[in-house]
Amino acid sequence: MKNILKTCLLLCLLLSIAPVFAQQGKVIEEQTVKSKILKCNVKYTIYLPADYETANRSYPVVYLLHGYTDDNTGWLQFGEINRYADKAIADGTIPPMIIVMPNADSSWYINSYDGKEKYEDFFIKEFMPHVEQAYRIKTEKQYRGVAGLSMGGYGTLIYAIKYPQLFSAAAALSAAVFPDDQMVGQPDANYDTVFGQLFGRGLKGKDRLSKAWQANSVLELVQNKTTDDLSKVRYWIDCGDDDFLTKGNCLLHIALTEKKVPHEYRVRDGAHNWTYWRTGITNALIFMGDSFRQK
Repeated sequence: MKNILKTCLLLCLLLSIAPVFAQQGKVIEEQTVKSKILKCNVKYTIYLPADYETANRSYPVVYLLHGYTDDNTGWLQFGEINRYADKAIADGTIPPMIIVMPNADSSWYINSYDGKEKYEDFFIKEFMPHVEQAYRIKTEKQYRGVAGLSMGGYGTLIYAIKYPQLFSAAAALSAAVFPDDQMVGQPDANYDTVFGQLFGRGLKGKDRLSKAWQANSVLELVQNKTTDDLSKVRYWIDCGDDDFLTKGNCLLHIALTEKKVPHEYRVRDGAHNWTYWRTGITNALIFMGDSFRQK
């Protein structure tokens, strides 16, 4: 009798936890795409929702961009994105979606001033088409979002502003938005190491406000775009009150407000770290998920 009771209890336990396991999405940590533009193989990580392998339908997609010094595994290893996505999908707060995390090294997701590295061209012309052909992804703008942190937040804004025809929503966490005076005031060593290969090597002072910088300054792009163009994408901007990037994000909020561009702006208690990003990613996914759902 005791053995029967133990068996029943074990079965009840297994039945109670089975839905939890059933709701876990699949992560493929390392995939590659061969790039003719970059002349190399580029790694990416992908999250597939739990029902991907049992359903026949297509899914919306979020391109989730990593920060400076990280790679395609950053959001998985440190951001635990699969765990947060699993829970949000299971709770019904976001629709099932595919999340793609490309490796961008220190490219800042743009084309360099000298044309030696064209990551932006690769992302738009090669990477997105490759991923959306390889997986069951809805290819309409309504079902495509972009998000990221720090350098990835910068890339998020760059892509959303430059290519509003491609993205319905953009969520930038602690985005690396630099006003002109901060770029001018960068210590020489920091500028040369981080930004020189992008905007011009060895530049000092106001010479750093080059054509390449103006073409890729988030604040400059906002000023040069019309309200109608900017309003084609829904924006989520989230930066901590103790973050060294808070000034640029605040100025972005002001610039969008002055242009009467609808957007969501959040300032939470926190700094430039994974604790802040982990606690903010679910709300960012909810924001983008709302764009994917039929009204």
